[in-house]
Amino acid sequence: MSPRFAKAVSRDAVHHPVFARFYARQSVAAERVIATYRKELLAGLSGRVIEVGAGNGLNFAHYPAAVSEVVAIEPERILRQLAADAAVRADVPVDVVPGAAEALPVKSEAFDGAVASLVLCSVRDVPRALGELRRVLRPGGELRFFEHGVAEGAAMAATQRALDRTVWPLLFGGCHVARDPLGALRAAGFEIGPYRKLLVPPKGPRLPSSSCVLGTARRPEAD
Repeated sequence: MSPRFAKAVSRDAVHHPVFARFYARQSVAAERVIATYRKELLAGLSGRVIEVGAGNGLNFAHYPAAVSEVVAIEPERILRQLAADAAVRADVPVDVVPGAAEALPVKSEAFDGAVASLVLCSVRDVPRALGELRRVLRPGGELRFFEHGVAEGAAMAATQRALDRTVWPLLFGGCHVARDPLGALRAAGFEIGPYRKLLVPPKGPRLPSSSCVLGTARRPEAD
C-alpha cells in the first residue's frame, strides 16, 4: 500500500469467495445494460476520486480524462485482484487498495469526488460508511451514487423486506434490497443534487433489485 494512506489494512475486511466468483461473471454479462449507467454516473468528474466497493473494476473504463487519480477500495480478495487487473487497462491512474467502506484507509478531505456504485446495499453499517465518505471528501466535494433500493410499490417493498430478513443477504454476499439510499444520504448530512429513479433492467420481469437511483450529492461547503 502507498505510504500516503492513513493506515494499513492487515487482512481482508470481507471474504465471500463463492459470491465473488458469481458476481464477477454476472456483472460482466450485465454490462450491455449497466455500462450506460456507469458512463452517466462518472461523467464530469475531475481531480482525485475515491471509489468504495470497486468490485471487479468495471467502472474504471468509464472515468473521464480529467480525473487525475482513482483510489479504489475493495474489501473482497478475489474481486480486488480482478479490479487490479482492470486498473492496468484503465486510461486514468487507478490504485486498488484493501479496506472497508466503514473505515476508509485514507486521510480526511483528500478527495474532490467519491463514487458509490451498487455498494451501499452490502455494507455492514450504512451510516458509518457514508460518514467516512463525507470525511474524506473536501468541503463541496461531490459524491456520485448508483444504487438499488426499496421499491415504490407496496407489494414489492414488502417482498424486499422479507427477503432481507431471510435468504437474500446469505445468497448474495450480504446484499440487502430494501435499503433507502436517498434517505441514508440525507441522514448522513449530504446535500442531495440531481438524481433520477430507474428500473434495471428497464424492460422485462421486475427483480427485487430492479429499483435503482442514480445521482449526485455534496458534502456541504460549510461543514
